[in-house]
Amino acid sequence: MSHAEREAFGVYVHWPFCLSKCPYCDFNSHVRHAPVDEARFVRAFAREIETTAARVPGREVTSIFLGGGTPSLMQPQTVGAVLDAIGKHWRVARDVEVTLEANPTSVEATRFRGYRTAGVNRVSLGVQALDDASLKALGRLHTAREALDAVAIARSAFDRYSFDLIYARPDQTPRMWADELKQAISEAAEHLSLYQLTIEEGTPFFGLHAAGKLQTPDEATSRALYDVTQEVCAREGLPAYEISNHARAGAECKHNLVYWRGEEYAGIGPGAHGRLDIDGIRHATATERRPEAWLLNVEERGHGVVTDDSLNSEERADEFLLMGLRLAEGIDPKRYAQLSGRKLDPHRIAMLREEGAIAVDADGRLRVTKSGFPVLDAVVADLAA
Repeated sequence: MSHAEREAFGVYVHWPFCLSKCPYCDFNSHVRHAPVDEARFVRAFAREIETTAARVPGREVTSIFLGGGTPSLMQPQTVGAVLDAIGKHWRVARDVEVTLEANPTSVEATRFRGYRTAGVNRVSLGVQALDDASLKALGRLHTAREALDAVAIARSAFDRYSFDLIYARPDQTPRMWADELKQAISEAAEHLSLYQLTIEEGTPFFGLHAAGKLQTPDEATSRALYDVTQEVCAREGLPAYEISNHARAGAECKHNLVYWRGEEYAGIGPGAHGRLDIDGIRHATATERRPEAWLLNVEERGHGVVTDDSLNSEERADEFLLMGLRLAEGIDPKRYAQLSGRKLDPHRIAMLREEGAIAVDADGRLRVTKSGFPVLDAVVADLAA
């Protein structure tokens, strides 16, 4: 069945805790030295799921993603309880994809079988690098050997698994990256997420970079690293299906496709975002980021939502464009016109085609080309103007 015939509906659940904070990370993650009261958090997750399901009843859940933070710090029975709560309040598709993000440490790998039993059928491992010096510089608590051992355990416990790597790291050459990537693909089987290191404000890396103590590759090297990524992955049968995500045909992450295709998803847990359709209006929701404050909110009023914006047709269409053009499959301009009430400007399309930044397929689909992807933001801005 094509994705058009069956409405996708994703549930994202955010577990906000980490053992330590990585110096490049600007996600909503928190380190707590006292043990986290998992039972209390599970009750709150279940309560927020119930409240959300009352707003969007009758959905069939096609994908669930447990992200963080570090969800693999949860006990398997905690994960099982969250999945049970989802199944209690919505129908769950028989072929639902249930992904859990995990750190590739030996401690967490011992829980993999338990997660499998709880209902997880895909793991995404935050490997980040395959050499120890880089891992240390990235503030990771595992070695390359330990990461590869965890990947092997994931391979034995799950039919589907993926891992992340960060490239454009200090002192990294295209040659080194090509070798590391080939090794990764030999371990990765079906899916890889490959992110260029970005220096985010408010992180320790930002301060170091500003002080000249952290050298990241210049623009030409960054571009060469990006090109190597595309070439090696395509040659090895894992082409990019999205700007930072590579998969064998049919092994794409269903949950991520929900975001990029502009479909509906519920955001559960501290700092989670959602997109819900209520009475024909698209709502953009976000919950309280601070875990303890979120917990008290849910216990008090059944949810932790702090923003709930109705998107107008223009905002809705811009978001569809922004997300959809990240995909190799591109977008259907007719869908854009339906959402926004106006067509994309044919002159702009013609200009961008001439520059080789976008292509229009025989069926009218619009997609960004290989040479357009490195300047994606500019292409999107041009089309949306």
